[in-house]
Amino acid sequence: MAGRRSGESAPRSISGPQAPLVWKFGGTSVGDHDRIRAVAQRMVDAQRSGRGVVAVLSAMGKSTDALVAQAAAISANPPLRELDALLSVGEQISCALTAMAVAELGGRAVSLTGPQAGIRTDATHGGARMLGIDPARIRAAVEDGAIVLVTGFQGESPDGDTTTLGRGGSDASAVAVAAALGARECEIFTDVPAVFTADPRVVPTARRLATIRPQEMLELAEAGAGVLQPRSVELGMAHGVDIHLRSSFGTEEGTWIRGGAGDFEVAGTAAVAGVAHRRDEHLYTIDAPLGAVAAALAARGLVLGAVVSGPATTVSVPAAAPEAVVAALDAAGIAVASREDLGSVGVVSLGLARAPGVVTATLDVLAAAGITPRLVTTTPARVSVLVAADRVDDATRALHAALVVGEDTGARRTAA
Repeated sequence: MAGRRSGESAPRSISGPQAPLVWKFGGTSVGDHDRIRAVAQRMVDAQRSGRGVVAVLSAMGKSTDALVAQAAAISANPPLRELDALLSVGEQISCALTAMAVAELGGRAVSLTGPQAGIRTDATHGGARMLGIDPARIRAAVEDGAIVLVTGFQGESPDGDTTTLGRGGSDASAVAVAAALGARECEIFTDVPAVFTADPRVVPTARRLATIRPQEMLELAEAGAGVLQPRSVELGMAHGVDIHLRSSFGTEEGTWIRGGAGDFEVAGTAAVAGVAHRRDEHLYTIDAPLGAVAAALAARGLVLGAVVSGPATTVSVPAAAPEAVVAALDAAGIAVASREDLGSVGVVSLGLARAPGVVTATLDVLAAAGITPRLVTTTPARVSVLVAADRVDDATRALHAALVVGEDTGARRTAA
C-alpha cells in the first residue's frame, strides 16, 4: 500500500527527521465555512510548529447524500462510472475551500484529487479497493512547504477513471496515505470524542475507551459501529499505523487503535469488548445457484454472508446497501426479494472461539428481554444476531448491560 515498487529504497524523510502529520477530517468537521476555517487554523498552527501536514478531507456535511439524491432524481439506476464521477466532486470542494482558508491565514496549501495524489484502485465503481499509492507528488509538495490536502474516498482505476471507495472511504484513504509516507500514526478527526463500548446515543452507560486493539475495532466496525470504516482498520493493522480517533471540536485525547491495548482474555473466558448495531439489515430471497449469486455480488465488490436453505434460499449481504445488492443481482438476471424489517446487533469478543459461553449468554439475554433472534451467525470474534428492527435498541442496551459493563467495577465482564 505504501506505493514502493520491488527493489526501490525506502522513501526519504519528509520535513527533517519526522514524517508529516497525517490527519483526516470528516464531513461534520468541514461541514460549513466556520468549521473549514477552524480546520485550516489547526493545520497552519501545526505547520508553524515545525511539522509537515497532510490532511485527507471528506465532503462537507451531508453533501454526498445530496449528490446521491440528485443522481436518483435523474435515474433509478445510474451508471456506476458516472455516479463515481458525480460523488467525487464533494471532496474536491472541501479541499479547494480549505486551501483558500489556509491562504487567508497566511499559509500555503495545495489540494490534490485522489488520482493526483497517486491513489490507484481497481476498476470497481462504487466500492473500489486501493491497489497502492505513489506518494511522490504529496512528498514533493510537503518538502516545498505546502500543506497538502487530499480528497478522500476516491482514486484512479487502471483505465484512468475516477473511482470511489465506498461509504467512509476517506478513513481508508487517510491510513493508506500515512502508510505511504512512512508515518506511524494517523489522526482521524470526527464529530465524536472517542470509541465507546456501544453507541452512547443508544446506551447512555457506554464507556469511553482510551485504547482498543485493532482486531476489536475491526469487529465493532464490521458489526455497525460507524466511527471508522473497517478497511481503514485493516490497513492500519497491515502497515503498522496506529489510528487516533478524536473530536475535531477540541484538543482532548480520543481513542487509540493500536496493539498492546491490554490483555483482556483469561484462560477459559472471553472479555466482551463492546456491542454494535445496525437498524437496517436486509435478508434476500433468491432463486438461483449460490455460485451465481456470489459471483454477481463479487462483481460489485459485495460479499455473500449467511445462507439459509429451505423452500426458498435466503441470504444476507453484510454491511451492503440494499440498492447495491438488488442492482448487482438484477445485472446478472437474478430475481430477488428483500425483507426490510430487520436490524442487527453484534457482540464482539476476541476470545469467542475458546469461550462459546458468550454465544449462550447472548441468546439468554435476548430471550430474557423478549427479543426473538431471526438469524444468528458467529465468527471467531463476534456473535451477530438479526432481530426485528424496532427491537435493535432494546437488544443493544440489554446485551451491553449484561455482558460489557460490570455492575460494581465498570470493568469488562467475561463469559465462561
